[in-house]
Amino acid sequence: MRTMIAAIALLGMPQVGAAQEAHPTHTIVTPAQIVWTGGPPSLEPGAQASVLFGDPSQEGVFVMRLKLPPGFRVAPHTHSQAEIVTVISGGFHIGMGPVADETKSQRLEPGSFFAFEPGLAHYAHVEDETVVQLSSTGPWTITYVNPSDDPRN
Repeated sequence: MRTMIAAIALLGMPQVGAAQEAHPTHTIVTPAQIVWTGGPPSLEPGAQASVLFGDPSQEGVFVMRLKLPPGFRVAPHTHSQAEIVTVISGGFHIGMGPVADETKSQRLEPGSFFAFEPGLAHYAHVEDETVVQLSSTGPWTITYVNPSDDPRN
């Protein structure tokens, strides 16, 4: 049920970035072509997103960038698919486990990379505006450890 809700919520996101070509196997996106829209409803307000390739609400590979404002936090959560992330700018703090403890998180600088298997509980926060690139296979879901942390509730 939560997967269906996440898929329906993602339908409100643009299915492809404005820069994506009509041929999904040949896509080139320059920084000037990236169009930012409101982030997915599964994240707190303030996040922005740009889908560069694919469609996070459908089966298949997708690439999405997230722009997070200063002080943004993502409560402990899991994903049903592998999460593959590269830090593009700013600093991304990542922590592991079902309880957020920012003193135990690790700051990842631009150029840093991480990949998590499905079901791994983790949390994140940023101090300054930060852009990360998320690659995965859809449908993309996020399940909060504590349902009261879910902005869709």
